[in-house]
Amino acid sequence: MLSVYGQSAPSPAARAWVDSVFRTLSGDEKIAQLMVIRLSAIDQGAHRVVFYDKEVEESVRKYNVGGICLFQGGPLTQAEHINYYQSIVKTPILFCIDAENGLGMRMDSVMDLPRQMMLGAMADPSLVYQYGRLVGAQCKRIGIQVDYAPVVDVNNNPDNPVINDRSFGEDKYKVAAFGVQYMKGLQDEGVMACAKHFPGHGDVSVDSHLDLPVINKTRRQLDSLELYPFNALFNAGVGSVMIAHLYIPAIDNTPNQATSLSNKTVTKLLRKQLHYDGISFTDALEMKGVAKFYPDGEASVQSLIAGNDMLCLPGDVSLSIEKINEAIREKKIKWKDIDARVKRVLYAKYRYGLAEWKPVDTVHLTADLNEGVVEMRRQVAENALTVLGETDTARSLKNKKVAYIGMGLSGEDAFSRRMSADLNAHVYFFDYSLDSAKAAAALELLSDRYDELIIGLHNYARFPAHDFRISGPVVWLLKALQQRNRTVTFAFGNPYALKNDCNEQSGTVVACYDDDEVTQEVAADWLAGKFRAKGHLPVTVCDTWKAGAGLTGGAPLLPKADPAALGFDPQRLGNIDAICKEAIEKHATPGCVVLVAKDGKIAYEKAFGHMTYDNTEPVYTETLYDLASCTKICATTMAVMKLYDEGRLDLQKTLGDYLPWVRGSNKEGLRIWDVLLHQARLNAFIPFYKETIDSSRQGAPLPWIYATTPDSAHHIRVAEGLYLRNDWEDTLYTRILQSPLGPENKYVYSDNDFIFMGKVVEAISGMSLDEYVQRTWYGPLGMSSTGFKPRERFPLSRIAPTAQEPVFRRQLIRGDVHDPGAAMFGGVAGHAGLFSDVDDLAVLEEMLLNGGTLNGHTFLKKETIDFFTAYHSDISRRGLGFDKPEKDNAHRKEPYPFFRLHR
Repeated sequence: MLSVYGQSAPSPAARAWVDSVFRTLSGDEKIAQLMVIRLSAIDQGAHRVVFYDKEVEESVRKYNVGGICLFQGGPLTQAEHINYYQSIVKTPILFCIDAENGLGMRMDSVMDLPRQMMLGAMADPSLVYQYGRLVGAQCKRIGIQVDYAPVVDVNNNPDNPVINDRSFGEDKYKVAAFGVQYMKGLQDEGVMACAKHFPGHGDVSVDSHLDLPVINKTRRQLDSLELYPFNALFNAGVGSVMIAHLYIPAIDNTPNQATSLSNKTVTKLLRKQLHYDGISFTDALEMKGVAKFYPDGEASVQSLIAGNDMLCLPGDVSLSIEKINEAIREKKIKWKDIDARVKRVLYAKYRYGLAEWKPVDTVHLTADLNEGVVEMRRQVAENALTVLGETDTARSLKNKKVAYIGMGLSGEDAFSRRMSADLNAHVYFFDYSLDSAKAAAALELLSDRYDELIIGLHNYARFPAHDFRISGPVVWLLKALQQRNRTVTFAFGNPYALKNDCNEQSGTVVACYDDDEVTQEVAADWLAGKFRAKGHLPVTVCDTWKAGAGLTGGAPLLPKADPAALGFDPQRLGNIDAICKEAIEKHATPGCVVLVAKDGKIAYEKAFGHMTYDNTEPVYTETLYDLASCTKICATTMAVMKLYDEGRLDLQKTLGDYLPWVRGSNKEGLRIWDVLLHQARLNAFIPFYKETIDSSRQGAPLPWIYATTPDSAHHIRVAEGLYLRNDWEDTLYTRILQSPLGPENKYVYSDNDFIFMGKVVEAISGMSLDEYVQRTWYGPLGMSSTGFKPRERFPLSRIAPTAQEPVFRRQLIRGDVHDPGAAMFGGVAGHAGLFSDVDDLAVLEEMLLNGGTLNGHTFLKKETIDFFTAYHSDISRRGLGFDKPEKDNAHRKEPYPFFRLHR
């Protein structure tokens, strides 16, 4: 027999509360506890706000109904309803909502979140968990105990009129994995999740709101596909399941018997064969899929006979109670079964906080419900964006004549404004009401006039009926433009609509999945080169673009993994969010990127904030940052280890052995090992720029040393509009050679040490430092973002600004190295100048942690790494200048390591 409490062992307090409440219930109240009724704060017929619902109040006061499902309305009104009905009811009400993509799906003034198909385009399950937590936090804040989510139907029918973009896609494994993460996020916030629509609603062509869909599949087919995600969520502990209105003869061939009313489905399959012991909800019993065959309360009776716990939207509560009592008298239903289900429902109420219910605080309620929504939308949009077709989309559109055609638009939106601002594009609108003659005229106007056409498909329908309501003239114009021109087409909506683009002439096509302002801004950022596309189609669009298609530049070297599987507590990792947000709020930084990796897998990766304090450009995980003195480690020291590994560098030799131009100076005899360890007596740094500026003119660069444009005598770029004399580099080296040496046996963190080491690397390798590390390390490791002088390889929009420099360069430094000395060396120096993103750095450090190997390839002997890390652990901090040496280390003759590696 199915346990009242499921597999969990209730506390004595829980048992006592359930039993005490149960004893107060009359027979009719027990039946009513198994019903969930509708409450909307909007009168759809009169289009007005409803502050009082007579039928709902009667059901609450007279029958003591067990649950209320919230529909449309404002959050403040709904919160008042929740507080009112909870205050007058005999037994606490289980408030439910169908909010698959957040409360914005039902409540005005709350922004909605992306639908599940957009989530299904992502590769990162941890982001789905965070999404679930956000939805759970919304529900918790307004006093909702159950969210009818996630949808775990496998949408393998592109013509599905009711599930479609509500599904994670057609891959059962991804549907299962993402469904589990969404469920965990909800339930970790104290909100019951609900797996729906059992046993699988993805392969239908009829809307069960209108009729009873039929699925003619064998039981083996159902087991291998439709039931797979449900099993995964059942095993993961989902609190409830919703039973769909489907006719599946392989399960129950009784004519017109919906699965929700079928004992063979609910009791035999769900309970006995799949051993699910949580709460079972029916889908709405007012839907035509059951109501046309079981009217006037009969659907409620059949639902209980089938074995369900809670009846959603049964219609007439009084009539349903009457019919159920009649069935009990006729011994079609047993009181012991009713009692067990009532106790199971009461236990759910206890578990989700209703034994100690507190009124919803309406102060700042709307703001609280919107908190985090925009950022989540941005993260999902960035991770879901899917590039199809040609592979050269990253080609620069700078200095090209570009037009933007907004199909489905009659006026400007965020994307069209960005096309004007970013590309100086001519903007045209072609809405779905325009006819074939105007389409032909538009084709003649646009063809062969522009170097590139950017096309946006906007405002088309979510579901496939009538070709997503994209007009015939628009479909014709789209194909004609793609055949005649170089195009990039953005689809801002359901990816199934891309079936119109499945041809060899379609150029580059980008699936964006939604048409809100945030998604449009993210799409424009991708076109500007600010991040790499990561998404893959969650469904098959056509034979050309099947599920999984998407150009992402290859698989990541470090894959993402479930943090829990790597030994992390996901909730503790979530504390990183709070720290970063606090830093941004307090203006410690405008933005940042954080990555946590373990055992070759990424447990956490997230971007926060913006590039600058004006909050106009968001930070992405691919944003490049100036690594400053990490150049010493990630470029120069890596080069030194490689040369040592190959036997080409002797650490006991001197600078004079490798650099002829230091001979005759007091730097000639400095031992390489001491230089590496910042104990070669060199100055910490030399402010080279000071003798090249006019202090009487607020630090302006001297015109006889700098030019504003590059020419034959000035090709060393220092900043935007500032180029140094070619011969001044010799002056920089002269200043180093002329600098005095400090006392012996003293640690001084020095840029000059690593300026010298960069030149040693160049002398031995015969290559410039940037070329050597690129060939030796970054290229072979697949580190595509790391390197010097990023302006030469990436759009400026992908590079984070470093600082507003008031003296010398007197501008916002962006894409040029922040260190003035490194800038005067042309952006490449041993002490500074390297730029990278977090993913590349994680690859480099993982290789070192693995003893010089990565993905089966050896890049450095383990003995070399052991040698460089064999001694004192504090040198890693010294290498970055964060610490001073221990007093008893000054006399040591053996070498110090340059860094310490931590797992």
